[in-house]
Amino acid sequence: MSADDPSTVDKGHSSVYDGLLDADHVGDDSQWAFGTDFEDPLAGVDTTLPEGADAAALAAYCLMLGDDALVHSHRLSQWSSRAHDLEDDIALSNIALDLLGQARLLLARAAAADASVVPVLPDGSPVPPEDALAFFRDERAFRCTRLVEQPNGDFAETVARLLVASVWRLALLERLTGSRDSVLAAIAEKGVKEVTYHRDYAARWFLTLAQGTEESRRRLLAGLDVVWAYGEELFRTTEVEQTVAEQGVGVDPAGVADEVGVLIDQVLSVAGVERPERAAAGPVAGGTGRDGRHTEAMGPLLAEMQVVARAHPTGLW
Repeated sequence: MSADDPSTVDKGHSSVYDGLLDADHVGDDSQWAFGTDFEDPLAGVDTTLPEGADAAALAAYCLMLGDDALVHSHRLSQWSSRAHDLEDDIALSNIALDLLGQARLLLARAAAADASVVPVLPDGSPVPPEDALAFFRDERAFRCTRLVEQPNGDFAETVARLLVASVWRLALLERLTGSRDSVLAAIAEKGVKEVTYHRDYAARWFLTLAQGTEESRRRLLAGLDVVWAYGEELFRTTEVEQTVAEQGVGVDPAGVADEVGVLIDQVLSVAGVERPERAAAGPVAGGTGRDGRHTEAMGPLLAEMQVVARAHPTGLW
């Protein structure tokens, strides 16, 4: 089809792209896929805390789950245009978008529960709470597990990490659908559908790589060994997690350890892969990711993720 083909030209325009700037549509966002503005993700939602719930603990807990999703989303987004084929390039991007959506809701819930967690920009610029939490906190303020901040490595390592992370996150979200906090329960219900796909995608590729070529299996085993070092941290219960679990709004991660272990072992068994004999990664300065103690990978990740927002805090596009 040539550029001169009249079927490609909208009536009244010399080019199919002229309509994007049509004066008749000024102020009409309907021509854009996502509009030109983003409202409060919890607009119209009752964010009243459940009776007896600790606002600070709920906010801290939402930051933990939100940071897990945000940081893992950024890592997966780094595969965009770099995957081995178009289908998996799109799949990884979509998984990243799912996690980004979960992160936005969870960070917004944290801000609604306890506004004091939201950083204030030095110049006082107004920024949506979830954006301020994502882009204007320093490394020590992030509460993600160290598993999700690790570099992608090759595709096999990314698959191994996604498998462990999604099996664990799905177990948490399934329990969170019964949270006494209606907002957290609704976020979890939506997230369960998304993370079920993440888990199944990772499991299928895990089996494919394990049973593929000698090289694909070697790479998968090497990647799983790296990932395994950070698996134990997923089930360590912090004081915040214990508090929200006792109040019926959160989940004690230690309570899902057996279920997650069984599911991971099922995948390993079908793939013909043994559990790695890898010691757990030790604490950093006496703490782990939930304490704001991160690995060397976290600093460069945040620098890349936050650079545009910090350079143009009031920018709109």
